[in-house]
Amino acid sequence: MVDFVGAGCGAADLITLRGMKILQEADVMIYAGSLVNPELPEYAKDGCEIHNSAEMTLEEIIDIMRKAEAEGKHTVRLQTGDLSLYGALREQTDRLDELGIAYRVTPGVSSMFGAASALKAEYTLPGVSQSVIITRMAGRTEVPERESIESFAAHGCTMVIFLSAGMTAELSERLIRGGCAPETPAAIVYKATWEDEKIMRCTVGKLHETALANGIKKTALIIVGNVLGSDFELSKLYDKTFETEFRKAQK
Repeated sequence: MVDFVGAGCGAADLITLRGMKILQEADVMIYAGSLVNPELPEYAKDGCEIHNSAEMTLEEIIDIMRKAEAEGKHTVRLQTGDLSLYGALREQTDRLDELGIAYRVTPGVSSMFGAASALKAEYTLPGVSQSVIITRMAGRTEVPERESIESFAAHGCTMVIFLSAGMTAELSERLIRGGCAPETPAAIVYKATWEDEKIMRCTVGKLHETALANGIKKTALIIVGNVLGSDFELSKLYDKTFETEFRKAQK
């Protein structure tokens, strides 16, 4: 069996209870050493065979899984955040399907939620935004043309932008070109939930200036939207005049 486990967004204690249990039981661990908190591999049992995938290719990762399966060993593939976002999960599970190797997936806390916690923010506020766009800038890996920053900016909803901390000048220009006002609230969150977490609040027009002033080039999320401002409507959930299945409306 191969268990894919989301390690969470940074802090070691933000891995799920299920994820930690799997980690402690594994015979072989392949972890994303460039991003996963180094405290987590230390929870492996004595004798666990540990590999750092930052130094490996896809073929090498799969080969370790295949050999472990042939020896009747339990493998854990520990990856940062949640595997469903920029996790290269599918290319690994497709190979395991071809090899007839069973696997499971355990979710983790994404860095986008770690960043929201750091900002003490809510991505969806009544009257401001009820949608969240998760995207990234095109870099060495392309983004489909139909998913341009400009096209997403035109919606005016909350945007969480991954893998783009080193391209803030272009990002700022493209957000404004797409319809974001330069004064739209924004934030850069570096290493959310880690001990060296850093929070920088700014505006879309000041994204690059803020990143430069703080030496931010990678390992940071960029959040854009009026949910980072101060104006919003109260929800109906706790409105005394709003009737629900569990509560009668009050006059």
